[in-house]
Amino acid sequence: MSARRDAGDPTLVRGAHILCKALSDTEILTIPAGAVLVVGDRIAEIDGFETLRKRFPRATVLGSMDNVVIPGLIDGHHHVGMTPLQLGTLDLPLEQWLTARMAGRDVDPRLDTLVSGFELIASGVTAVQHLDSMQPAPVRDWPTRGRAVLQAYVDLGLRVSYAMCVRDQHRLVYAPDEQFVAGLPAPLARRVTEYLAKTHFPLDRYEADYLVPLLETFAEAIANRLVRVWLAPINLERASDRLLTLNKELARSHDIGIHLHMDETAYQHAFAKQRFGMSSVQHLDRIGFLGPEVTLGHAVWVNEGDLDIIAQRGCSICHNASSNLRLRSGVAPLRAMLSRGIRVAIGIDEAGLNDDRDMLQEMRVVKHVHADPGIFVYPLTSAAIFKMATQNGADAIGFAAEIGSIEPGKRADLVLIDMQRLRAPYLDPDLPIVDALIYRAKATDVTAVMIDGKIVYRDGEFTHISKSAVMAQLTVDFSQPRTPAELARRYLCESLFPFIRDFYKDGPLL
Repeated sequence: MSARRDAGDPTLVRGAHILCKALSDTEILTIPAGAVLVVGDRIAEIDGFETLRKRFPRATVLGSMDNVVIPGLIDGHHHVGMTPLQLGTLDLPLEQWLTARMAGRDVDPRLDTLVSGFELIASGVTAVQHLDSMQPAPVRDWPTRGRAVLQAYVDLGLRVSYAMCVRDQHRLVYAPDEQFVAGLPAPLARRVTEYLAKTHFPLDRYEADYLVPLLETFAEAIANRLVRVWLAPINLERASDRLLTLNKELARSHDIGIHLHMDETAYQHAFAKQRFGMSSVQHLDRIGFLGPEVTLGHAVWVNEGDLDIIAQRGCSICHNASSNLRLRSGVAPLRAMLSRGIRVAIGIDEAGLNDDRDMLQEMRVVKHVHADPGIFVYPLTSAAIFKMATQNGADAIGFAAEIGSIEPGKRADLVLIDMQRLRAPYLDPDLPIVDALIYRAKATDVTAVMIDGKIVYRDGEFTHISKSAVMAQLTVDFSQPRTPAELARRYLCESLFPFIRDFYKDGPLL
């Protein structure tokens, strides 16, 4: 297998097994005792190591027969660095949790992004869908924040599809802002109104005030080829039909994708039924929003008919198993999605079960959460989960043509895993390597990560940036007392939270 021959020092990425890509839900294309020839930022050839070594005797060798080589893993749904728990918010149902998060400390966006980036890379992730600012954010801060976040990815050498989450309605609960605020005590209503005023933008200025600055930010970072920009109306409940259709128009005109949180919770499912008289998917289809450029995040509460529509329209879905467990959102019908041929990616969302970003663990969570009971009900195969975390992930975040598999011509995003650690002290040699990977691999087993032909992580150390320096700076930052703005927001959150909780207890939903 051969592609082009570019100038540059070649590297042979070697392993006892090269897991190139999933050919089906049961078969992985595997090259035993193989190597990947990397020239520049591309995969040039794949063959047996000895064959390639004879042809390229001066090539640098990365890895050994103690390694398994896999495509870079892809986190298809990610938000923050410091986890909400680290900043003081315990797990709650989503609708309460989003309000509780308002009380958290402010974190420098570049440093915050680096925190999660370190964890992602160390667990074999080479590309991520970054959905920024889950909290309402002042419009004027979007370009500044976007540049800081993208700079962190550039510093790490981590590939990113970046979007800023936007909303134009229902910013506190699933009801009109004015209606909800009118029911608050007058002093609290005034403070909430002032807070919301900072997050308002007129739809007729959306492209000029939001999209154009974002694309300009993208243009500044595109030189390193690691960055894509996507759109992210936050969800059906907080985005008007006009905001949704406008994003659809802009996505088509700029040839970019859209990521939409959808049917994450039972309350969101009920919202669509009550507001539109149909499911979320049916409504999105009715307004012409769905299509192959759309990735739907979560989709926990979709039904069989919804999945038929999603399959027909060619959308991707990003499954966030740990997040759905932690926030008690439910268990998505993953088997029904895959049975229809829907491209399902895997996302870690805010954090995994260990309150970190470990994609190898997240793959295992998916494996076991969807192991339905029954002697003759077979679990998801390891090959299917491998495909979700690689090929499907590349599709879902807009990099399908460049990454997601080990093939000549694709970008050299590769991960080496230590087979000795994976097997210690013993593992039956007849066990398929992909099963060993899904059932046993941990972030501590990752020995090297290459992104775009560059080694960004090796033997526990990051090659482009000092993790210890970043952590030291964050320790200094958090040692400072809360700022007046942080204290005011915390007080606002504590005052507002009971009314948010009671809206869902006594309000029109459920």
